Amino acid sequence: MSEQPPARFTAQNKTTHERLTTNTVGLVHLADFRKRRAEVLEQQVREAREAALPGPGSGTGTRVSTPDRSLTGTPNNASDNSEAEKQKKKKTKRARALVSFGDDEDEDNEGPGPVMVDKKKKQKKNAATEKEEAPEANEDADGGDNDTKEDTKDKDQRKAAKLTANSSVGIVPRALTKAALRREAAERDALRKEFLLLQAAVKSTEIAIPFVFYDGTNIPGGIVRVKKGDFIWSFLDKSRKVGAELGVGSDKTANARRAWARVGVDDLMFVRGTIIIPHHLEFYFFIMNKTVGPGDKLLFDYSAEAPLVSPDTGAGDGLSNPDKATANRALPDLSTLEGVSDDPTFTKVVDRRWYQRNKHIYPASVWQDFDPEKDYQSEIRRDPGGNAFFFSG
Repeated sequence: MSEQPPARFTAQNKTTHERLTTNTVGLVHLADFRKRRAEVLEQQVREAREAALPGPGSGTGTRVSTPDRSLTGTPNNASDNSEAEKQKKKKTKRARALVSFGDDEDEDNEGPGPVMVDKKKKQKKNAATEKEEAPEANEDADGGDNDTKEDTKDKDQRKAAKLTANSSVGIVPRALTKAALRREAAERDALRKEFLLLQAAVKSTEIAIPFVFYDGTNIPGGIVRVKKGDFIWSFLDKSRKVGAELGVGSDKTANARRAWARVGVDDLMFVRGTIIIPHHLEFYFFIMNKTVGPGDKLLFDYSAEAPLVSPDTGAGDGLSNPDKATANRALPDLSTLEGVSDDPTFTKVVDRRWYQRNKHIYPASVWQDFDPEKDYQSEIRRDPGGNAFFFSG
């Protein structure tokens, strides 16, 4: 049995992917690719339809016709290959971008994949599209020229308003030159000296403090003359001398004067209201800070202003203004001093030994040491047992 020779003509049944691969070589634009794909699909449908029809010479056979390239627009493979090689050589000389056409996935999943698109050509195409749309935009812009000009004016006015100086600023900064720095230093020094003079004048002002000696009962002590700048211990020292002169406590001791001579400043306490004032503080501290004690009352209600001094006071004696004021007010009348009419029982001079023995008994039980950080206005007065007092004073 002899072998049959191979058929002279064989059917060229290519798949859609193979045909697209052959016919789309060298294409750059997506529109060309879509056009070629439509032609390939149309040719394949036409070939399938002609293959289903019977041929003129055979009754039951099928006829396969070769598609006309002029009708289908299918390019010649040889010429296409040469053109593709030229296109590839051109592409190697310029930058290329890999673009994936997402629209093709919905239409045909068997597409040839991404196509290389030149960035320069894409930019030229976008520029041409913008030029085509430009006339329409110009027509719209001609109608809104007035609005654009008004918006521009408003923007210019806003910018000008932002750049204007702030009129609420009253002080204009000066250039910090050496002369300006020296002038400011001189002004600060002058203000400092002026403040020190005023402070010295206030501290040198005398006040009167009526007081009593307290040992369970109020013993009149009289009035002590002190200055606003004196310490608390200086008042206690003067009150000790007053007690020796008056013979306070003579009913309890045979020689009261000798007993007072043995008493030192540290053995005495200065009680203002219900506050025990430390020895090392000045009256000036309480006067300038306007310290408020229990009952919303100032501990030392004296003026913090310097006394008025006439300009010709002490003229020709070679003294400065504070010294002139001090020389002329060395011994003013006691009745003219500030505080002379205060309640004597508000200020008590107490023997510390008596306080240690009776500090659990009222009123010594409610006395407390002065604390500059404490707010006595909002304080609720309590006894040593923690019970609140229901009375004022």
